[in-house]
Amino acid sequence: MPEPVTLTIDDMRLSAAPGTTVLEAALAAGIYIPHLCHHPDLKPVGVCRLCMVDVAGRGMVLSCLAPVEQGMVVRTESPQIHKVRRTAAELLVLNHRADCLSCGKNNRCELQRIAAYAGVDPERLGRMRRRVKSLPVDDSNPFFRYDPNQCVLCGICVRTCDEIVGVNALDFAFRGFNTMVSTFGNVPIVESACVSCGECVARCPVEALLPKKVQPPAREVKTICPYCGVGCSIHLGIRGGRIVGVRGDADSPVNQGRLCVKGRFGHDFVNHPDRLTSPRIRKNGEFVEASWDEALDLVARKLAEHRGAFAAMASAKCTNEENYLLQKFTRQVMGTNNVDHCARLCHSPSVAGLAQSFGSGAMTNTIEDIAGAACILAIGTNTTAAHPVLALKIKEAVRRGATLIVANPKQIDLARHAGLVLRHRAGSDVALLMGMMRVIVDEGLADEAFCNQRCANFDALEKSLRGFPLDFAEQTTGVPRDVIAQAARTFATSKPATILFAMGITQHTHGTDNVLAVSNLALLTGNVGKPSSGVNPLRGQNNVQGACDMGTLPNVFPGYQKVDNPEVRLRFEAAWGSPLSGSPGLPMTEVFGAISAGAVKAAYIMGENPVLSEADAHHVEASLRRLEFLVVQDIFLTETARLADVVLPAATFAEKDGTFTNTERRVQRVRKALEPAGDSRSDWWIIAEIARRMGADGFSFSHPAEIMEEIAGLAPSYRGISYERLDNGGLQWPCPSPDHPGTPILHTERFATPDGKARFLPLQYKPSAELPDDEYPFVLTTDRSLFHYHTGTMTRRTAGLEKLDGCELLRIHPQDAGRLGIADGETVRLCSRRGTVTVQADVTEVCPPGMVSMTFHFAETPTNVLTHAALDPVAKIPETKVCAVRIETCTE
Repeated sequence: MPEPVTLTIDDMRLSAAPGTTVLEAALAAGIYIPHLCHHPDLKPVGVCRLCMVDVAGRGMVLSCLAPVEQGMVVRTESPQIHKVRRTAAELLVLNHRADCLSCGKNNRCELQRIAAYAGVDPERLGRMRRRVKSLPVDDSNPFFRYDPNQCVLCGICVRTCDEIVGVNALDFAFRGFNTMVSTFGNVPIVESACVSCGECVARCPVEALLPKKVQPPAREVKTICPYCGVGCSIHLGIRGGRIVGVRGDADSPVNQGRLCVKGRFGHDFVNHPDRLTSPRIRKNGEFVEASWDEALDLVARKLAEHRGAFAAMASAKCTNEENYLLQKFTRQVMGTNNVDHCARLCHSPSVAGLAQSFGSGAMTNTIEDIAGAACILAIGTNTTAAHPVLALKIKEAVRRGATLIVANPKQIDLARHAGLVLRHRAGSDVALLMGMMRVIVDEGLADEAFCNQRCANFDALEKSLRGFPLDFAEQTTGVPRDVIAQAARTFATSKPATILFAMGITQHTHGTDNVLAVSNLALLTGNVGKPSSGVNPLRGQNNVQGACDMGTLPNVFPGYQKVDNPEVRLRFEAAWGSPLSGSPGLPMTEVFGAISAGAVKAAYIMGENPVLSEADAHHVEASLRRLEFLVVQDIFLTETARLADVVLPAATFAEKDGTFTNTERRVQRVRKALEPAGDSRSDWWIIAEIARRMGADGFSFSHPAEIMEEIAGLAPSYRGISYERLDNGGLQWPCPSPDHPGTPILHTERFATPDGKARFLPLQYKPSAELPDDEYPFVLTTDRSLFHYHTGTMTRRTAGLEKLDGCELLRIHPQDAGRLGIADGETVRLCSRRGTVTVQADVTEVCPPGMVSMTFHFAETPTNVLTHAALDPVAKIPETKVCAVRIETCTE
């Protein structure tokens, strides 16, 4: 580490790291130097001229641009400096609203503070003012407005959108006095490339960019965002029993204060009038409100009648503690391992595949690690839409010189930042990745030392690669062989290299094979167990990793301990005081068939909406209607809840304590900021109360911290985790003891296999289960919107998000639209062998010819009535990324 630099500022002797600017050194020491264009997240530009200081032997310099030097002597105040600063401040105010110095609208305006510090005289300015800006205010965005009349052209918003967000929605336009911050073509912000993340709003020093809902909070509560698996730390601003604002936690190692549009603005659902506020019981075909005693007694009595013929669906949106209790209830009280959750629909192949290869099915590295990679392969992930804050790390890596390889059938936004784009056919991932590996092996680019020392079964992989010559890879994927070879060479020779993937890899009948191909590639190039490398499945929901960790899977107890292992089972039986089944339960995707067969007669669904989220949704709904008893526990009366016999009102993330585990295995505290709406209750309390009423022991908890203590006693990877430790920051598992710091990078010395070595797995190419034909000539794939989440239960109750994305769209290539006579915006019918929906066409080159895509956020257009329920034989995930469809005009 280089020696610190010693300097003197205003007679104070300081030490600073080399490369620190004088301004940064002064501010760190508590010495105020006025500045308006400086922000610690951004490169210094020195345009405001306010931070002038005097350096001995050099004269006046801009402190934001001057690096500290050994022995430097700096003065921040003098008559000459004061004069320069006052002049600079006057020029800024002259370009601002006339009433700025006395407006008193908000204490956010840094210009007011600077003007007062510099001694700007309002009367003198009034005499100097010749012309006042009178430009239209851009009010188009539902969450914030832009008033160019308040803008002082500091450039922070422009630089934020460029250097941090990587969208470049804003820039300087026009010249001279007419210069202004504008979108491209000066269109309204809502029509521009803006992603509404609010990063520019959060940094604007003069309120030119201001949230539309401006109400100072009475208090703030630190917690975790309830949306994607990134796990951003946030501060909820609370006033009058409502959330009035959200800001990112600048100290978080996950997001460093940055947020996406949902994380910053998408919390209206918490106080929405649609919230369930009391239990409901179906009587004579209609719901009636009931007391908690009546509802819980009924649930306990009816479930007692169906022990052994029961299935539970846990939730990736609920806390670790709540998921732990539901699987415990299912196993201890109901006598079955029929418990599962939505990981079955997203990353069950990641768990299954990586467990085979590495011995552990989780993200190997940290989110922060991504920024240090020399090469990033992003395959099957639409990261800017599904994991926007994590995508900022990808863009940061590219700015640092990394090569980004994007492999995706669609022309996703991330491809704009890529050095190489592979648009392979949907479902051809194994052929693409094995073709790359064939090149790496044939050209001697494999990391032989790593393969020999840390891996096993290389010969089997090498033999299977013979079935993937480049001609076959090109024919199968549609990617030119030269491009496949270029991607292979780039990935193999750029160290460190990391692989990011999501549901474009997993949601296939060969999803486990796809994951094995990913792990094979990482092992072959020696990119596991090292910083900025690894295999990194990006989890889709806020606690899907935690729900897996907690054992809400039919074959494992908490900590991925197999239910059919007698030693493990004995340990849990001793802890819970009950005999437990050693037979793995049914995965969620097979439960619906078991209902139809009469093997499952009662079900408990916590915080999930399978009527919209499951493939072949008509079959799912029909199965749920056959149940003798259905309990749904949720915050809204969802499409699934409408089928229930009893609906139990749950608390939102903002109304309870607990923990979430993010995609990088970081366990973080969720803190109660509000009282639950009406008479709703935390999920953990509801489950425990039902268990007690059914005569079960071991459910007498008074706080989630006590549940975490029980988890730590049974799950080895959580043994060192407690609320006391988490209050000082998150911990990444495995954390095997109370003094363990957590594990940022997995497999640094050995893999989690019996012999400590990773396994290469030989693979064969398997086509998707349902391919286009003459009757159904298009491939439908599913995707996600930046502005919505899962089945829209929460995001569609935020009006601003609805304004930004208010209906389902069928994305179709212009060539296909032209051939079918479909105009942009026209309503069409989309048909598969399982169902039909009507949807508005979006004619775009995002999809290649022959492919169309939709999300599944909109109940009015239930995409999953179309999708195929064919399962991966290992992970039991349905193939929602590929199904055959036909497009009809509504005049046919």
